[in-house]
Amino acid sequence: MSLSKELESRGFINQFSAPTLQEIVDGEKRTIYHGIDPTADSAHVGNLAIWMLLLHLAKTGHKIIFLVGGGTGLIGDPKPDTERQLKDTKDVSNNVEKIKKQAEAFFSNSDIEFVNNLEWLSELKIIDFLREVGKHYTVNELIKKDAIATRLQSDTGLSYTEFAYPLLQGFDYLQLFESKNCTVQVGGSDQWGNIISGVELIRRKKQAEVFAITVPLIIDKTTGKKFGKSEGNAVWLDVEKTSPYTFYQFWLNVADENVIDYLKIFSLTPLEEISEIEREHELNPGLRIAQKKLAKEVTTLVHKEHTTTAVENVSNMLFGERKIDELSEVEKDILIKNAPTVTVSLGKKIVDILVESRLATSKREARMFIESGAVSLHDSRIEEVESVLSENHFTHHMSILKRGKKNICILVLE
Repeated sequence: MSLSKELESRGFINQFSAPTLQEIVDGEKRTIYHGIDPTADSAHVGNLAIWMLLLHLAKTGHKIIFLVGGGTGLIGDPKPDTERQLKDTKDVSNNVEKIKKQAEAFFSNSDIEFVNNLEWLSELKIIDFLREVGKHYTVNELIKKDAIATRLQSDTGLSYTEFAYPLLQGFDYLQLFESKNCTVQVGGSDQWGNIISGVELIRRKKQAEVFAITVPLIIDKTTGKKFGKSEGNAVWLDVEKTSPYTFYQFWLNVADENVIDYLKIFSLTPLEEISEIEREHELNPGLRIAQKKLAKEVTTLVHKEHTTTAVENVSNMLFGERKIDELSEVEKDILIKNAPTVTVSLGKKIVDILVESRLATSKREARMFIESGAVSLHDSRIEEVESVLSENHFTHHMSILKRGKKNICILVLE
């Protein structure tokens, strides 16, 4: 299968600037760049679709340039609804280093070069920039760009700072074309206008043809909302912001409607294998074969195999496929940090612990759960309402209290 066909089959392609995608990716090996502005100190799962596209391009011999926008990050591209708050120089610099470190780990086995556009943007002289770059843009073109057009029609207005952003991104493309023979830029679909501005700048200034590719907006089919960083619940690549266990669980809990699409985009699993996983998943969705494969693959790409093994073991213990005494010290630490935990003492009534752990809202409800056989402790069902904690309930001062299959709390002896 050709690269262009595989990229389209996986769902990576939204727009491209040549008559065919084959013309861009199937012929000569190109230098391709993607830019990310350091608006936070970590990338998030919403960035991964483009990063995965870059992996596929690198695997087939294209050279990748990963640009972290230490210069453009001081400006910010126009949002459609509000003016961006300018970030402190030190904060932007810190964000650049953290995102670069994450990307270096993610692309560790690929031919990739990292650049920071602050290197050349900080050297620009305003008169030279306006003469050499600004003259190739018209206001008529700029105000047609979606985010700019939306802002101009709102009460928010648009500062010249953000209005000039497409010129800076176009200049980045020109700089990389001249210095590194970069002929393709890839980005999200919301960046199409900015990317095309660079294509047009190079055509007008250098009489050369370069290309643009965008990745479609990834939508959660169950909610209709944008996948990734939204509404304050982003899943981050930074382990301090989103633990590897939480990261793994995010992918493990993907809805059936989304999981095959996500396997195609967010994993390197061959399409033929994904088709087989899809058939097995449709026969028995309760086994969550597709979700387990997705969670394992993405967590390994971001956090490496040894971390994935640890969080898998913890997850399997919590849901009955592994015992607590089989966990390593590292895995126990992951367990305590990520699962609900209550410190307890011997002799305490299990009814009281169910309330304290919020597995029951009252003692009456706790008794009802026990009487119905819904409560287990250390893999044994609790049958007596008056049961108390004993040493037999613990291994290495830890135990797992469950109500049903999914409501869990870790008990740690004082």
